[in-house]
Amino acid sequence: MRNLWIFISKYNNFFLFILFFGISFILVIRNNSFQRASTINSSNAFIGSIYQRIDNFTQYLNLKETNRYLSEENAFLRSQLKTSKYNTLVEQDSVLDTLGQTQYTYIVARIISNSVHQKNNYITINRGSEQGVKKGMGVISSHGIVGIVLNVSPHFATIQSLLHADSRISASLVGSNAFGSLVWGTENYEANKAVLRDIPNHVKVKPGEEVVTSGFSLFPPGVSIGKVIKSGKSGDSFLDIEVQLNNDFNTLQYVYIIEDKFADEKQKLEGDTLINE
Repeated sequence: MRNLWIFISKYNNFFLFILFFGISFILVIRNNSFQRASTINSSNAFIGSIYQRIDNFTQYLNLKETNRYLSEENAFLRSQLKTSKYNTLVEQDSVLDTLGQTQYTYIVARIISNSVHQKNNYITINRGSEQGVKKGMGVISSHGIVGIVLNVSPHFATIQSLLHADSRISASLVGSNAFGSLVWGTENYEANKAVLRDIPNHVKVKPGEEVVTSGFSLFPPGVSIGKVIKSGKSGDSFLDIEVQLNNDFNTLQYVYIIEDKFADEKQKLEGDTLINE
């Protein structure tokens, strides 16, 4: 212990410099939006590269599960096609609307980091701006909603998971088409459950009824989210419906980032509408 104090005393100027430098660095980032954004993007790329190296080592342990998962993905994609034609490109597929014009494209990405046990959970994927990923894009898997792209670097992106206190997804009941907001935040923050809110209390809800995306947000309409467990009143006018999620967030490996071809046009129109009010 005496030697330790002698060492600290001898190099106290150096340690003070490191301390004050760290404090100054934190103050600059907190009080300047440009520096804060630059730091977030740089740290995202650095941390992403570390996760990538770890994932490269561990992915071989999961080859059997990965092959099974990819087989399910292929079966799901084939079932969604309206014709027998199939795009054999691994990294991208398309869904056609009723007029045959491409609206949504899907970028395939692999998860390299995932949290599920926090109040606010995030996912890191191995695709970034160089592959066409942008902030605000919706993310799904073959089983349902995953989240929304939060930050992007050239080769990586972070996703605000559906398992996040601030996540809000527009969802509807298949039986009645009544729609509301799907949020995560059941009493115990369970990784496989969510709550569908703002459904009028006159709507008849059945246990086991399917819950899907409404099409009023970042996601295409009709993407399966989960099934109703039970419902209860929230005030005098609305129901809170407990939903069993399709996705098992503990075992997710691959996701699809959704690019809506008409998103910019829609946002511009809505922005002009607000300006004209």
